[in-house]
Amino acid sequence: MPSILTLPALLLSGLLLVPSLHAEFKAGAAVIDISPPKLPVLVNGGMMSRYVDKINTRVHARAVVATDGKEQIAIVVADSCMMSREVLDDAKAMASKKTGIAADHMLISATHAHSVPASMGCLGTDADPSYVPFLKEKLVEAIAAAQARLEPARIGFAKENAAEFTALRQWIRRPDRVIEDPFGNMTVRANMHAGAKWDDAVGESGPEDPDLSLISIQTRAGKPIAVLGNFSMHYFGDKDISADYFGLFSEGLKQRISPDSEFVGIMSHGCSGDIYRVDYTVPADQRPKPTIDEYTNGLLDIAMKAYAGIKYGDQPDIAMAERRMTMKYRVPDKQRLEWAQRIVADMGDRIPKTTTEVYAREQVLLHERQQTEIVVQALRIGDIGIATTPCETYAITGLKIKAASPLTNNIVIELANGGDGYIPPPEMHAWGGYNTWAARSAGLEVNAEAKITAAAIGLVEKVSGKPRREWKLSDGAAAKSIIAVKPAAYWRLNEFTGPIATDASGHRRDATYERDVAYYLEGPRSAAFCADGQKNRAPHLVGSRVRAHLGELGDHYSVSMWIWNGMPNDGRDVSGWIFSRGPDHGLGVFGDHLGIGGKGGNTGKLIFFNGTDAKKTAAGNTVIPRWRWQQVAVVRNGDSVRVYLNGSLEIETRAPCDPLSPSGECFFGGRSDNDSNWEGRIDEVAVFDRALKPDEVAALAVR
Repeated sequence: MPSILTLPALLLSGLLLVPSLHAEFKAGAAVIDISPPKLPVLVNGGMMSRYVDKINTRVHARAVVATDGKEQIAIVVADSCMMSREVLDDAKAMASKKTGIAADHMLISATHAHSVPASMGCLGTDADPSYVPFLKEKLVEAIAAAQARLEPARIGFAKENAAEFTALRQWIRRPDRVIEDPFGNMTVRANMHAGAKWDDAVGESGPEDPDLSLISIQTRAGKPIAVLGNFSMHYFGDKDISADYFGLFSEGLKQRISPDSEFVGIMSHGCSGDIYRVDYTVPADQRPKPTIDEYTNGLLDIAMKAYAGIKYGDQPDIAMAERRMTMKYRVPDKQRLEWAQRIVADMGDRIPKTTTEVYAREQVLLHERQQTEIVVQALRIGDIGIATTPCETYAITGLKIKAASPLTNNIVIELANGGDGYIPPPEMHAWGGYNTWAARSAGLEVNAEAKITAAAIGLVEKVSGKPRREWKLSDGAAAKSIIAVKPAAYWRLNEFTGPIATDASGHRRDATYERDVAYYLEGPRSAAFCADGQKNRAPHLVGSRVRAHLGELGDHYSVSMWIWNGMPNDGRDVSGWIFSRGPDHGLGVFGDHLGIGGKGGNTGKLIFFNGTDAKKTAAGNTVIPRWRWQQVAVVRNGDSVRVYLNGSLEIETRAPCDPLSPSGECFFGGRSDNDSNWEGRIDEVAVFDRALKPDEVAALAVR
C-alpha cells in the first residue's frame, strides 16, 4: 500500500506544483498628439504674455502603463511648460473613470519646454482657455491607449555620464555687484546666467546632475515597447510651437531603436531649476554653440551607449505611494501689498507689460490664495525607483533624493503632478534672484525644498520597504593619508546641507557652517580624495565661515586646507581671509589670520598677521590664480610661524602666542571679526595639535 504524503512532505518532494509568487509583469505605451487644434495659442515660459500662430514641431503626450497583476500605474510625460495640480487632478479623475487605474497611481509630468501652449497661468501669461480642456482629454486618451496595449514585458535600467550637456546657470555675484530686484531693493546676490560675465561673479551656486538615465521596457521576446529617459537640463530653446530637445530626443530614440513600430521614446525632465546647457566656466569665445539638432544627437549618442548594455528582468513587482501636502505661500507684507495693489489698480483689466507690473500682480494673487496643496510621489518597479517633485527643483535636490534612496536605480522627475514654481534650498533664499522673487513661479514657503525632499525620500522608503541610505563620501588615498597623520579634527566638508560639518577624524569635533553657504560643489582631486569614481565635494562660502571650537591647540598647531578663490585678486582691498583664530566678531591680541592679498597690497599672494594690526602682515611671493584649487598650510611652533602653498614654504615669520590663551575659536573661510570673508570654496580642512614637519606638509599637498 503506497504511503500517504502530508502537504509539507508533498512540498518538499516537489510533487505539488506551486504557482509563482510573482504575477506576470505587463506594460504598454502610446503617443498622442497634443498640438493645439486652434491657432494662435498662448505660450508661457517667458516673463510676458505672447501668442504663437505657427507650429515648428508637433507636441505630444507620451504614456506608459504597467501592471504586476496587483498594482497598475500610469506614467505620462507631456510636452508642456508646466501643468497645474487642478488641471492634472481633473485629468486623472477622468482617466481613472475610463481605465480603472487609481488616480493616485498616475504620474503626469511636464517636459518644461518654453515653446508650447500655456496650460497654466505663470507670471505675465494666463492659461489658454481653449487649450486646457483639450489637453485634459488628450492626457486621458494617452493613458487609455497605453493601457489598451498591455502585454507581457520585461524592464531594465541604465545610466551614463552626460556632463558636457548640462551646466549650472545660477551663479553667485560678487558682494560689490549686487543688483536690484523688481521691488526696488538691492537684494540680488545670485541669479541666473550671472556667470556669463566673469567679472561680476564668484562662482556657481550648486552642482549639476550629469546622469542620463534610461528605463527600458521590452516584450518578453525582446521587442522594444518604450524607453523613458531622464536628464537634468532646463530646456534648449526653439522657435514657434516646439517640443524642444525633449521631443527631438523622444523621436530620435524611436528612429534609432525601432523606427517601424509602435515603440515610444520619452524624455522626462530631471531636476533642472538651476541648470542650463551653457557652461559658463568656459571662456565666452570657447563655449560650444551647437544647434538644437546637434545637441540632441549628441545626447542620443550617449543614450544609445547606455541602452546597449541594459540587462532585463521579467518579474518586477510594482509599488506606488503619494503624499499631498499643504504649503504656505510667501505672501507680501502690508507695505508690499499696498504697493502692488496700487500698480494693479492702475493696470485695470489689461495684462502686465513690465516686470514690475508682473510681480505686482503676483503679490495680489499670492495674498488672495495664502496657501496651496502640492503632490509628491514615489513608485518602484523592481529595483527601479522614481520620485517626483511638483516644482522647478535644483539639481542638488535630485542628488539628495537619489543618494538617500535604498533602491539600486533611481530617477527624479520634476514638474510632476503640478507646477508649483522654483524651490531653492532654504539657504539660497537669502541671495535673492528671479528664482526667489515671490510669485506663483517661486512662491512656496522658504522650507519647501527641505519638506518636499524629506517627503520624497520617505515615499521611496515606503515603496521599497527599506530605510534610506546614510550617504557618506568614500575615503580615497589622500583622505586616508590625512587621517594617518592623526589630526585633532578633519572636516571633509561634503555635506548636502548644514549646519553641521562632520568631523572625519573620529574625535567628534564637528564644526558649524555659518549662514550663506552653497553646498556640494566639486572639490579638489576627486581621484585622490575619493574612491570608486566618486566626485569630491566642497562648499562655496558666500562671505561666510566654518566655525570650530578647538581650545586645546595652544601655541603648537597646524592647519591644512584646500582653497578655491572666487574673487578677482584685485576685486577688493583683501581678496579674502581663509583661516583665523580669535574671538568671534573681534581680533584677539594673540590671534592668527591667514588670507590672500588684494588691491590693498600683496595682490593675489598669501598674507599672514598676528594680533590686532592687520597692516603688519607677512606675505608670500607666489600669485594664486583665481578659480583653481590650491593647498595651503599654516604651522605654528611656539613663536615661529610657517605658511606653505602646495607643499612649498611661502612665509616664515615670528609672532607671539600665549600658550594659555583662552581663545579656542577657529574660523575657516573668514576672519574672526568677519572682515573680507571668503568668496569661494574650501575643502579637506585638517587641524593638528602639533607642528607638522616640512615633509609631512609636503605629503599632504601631493597632487
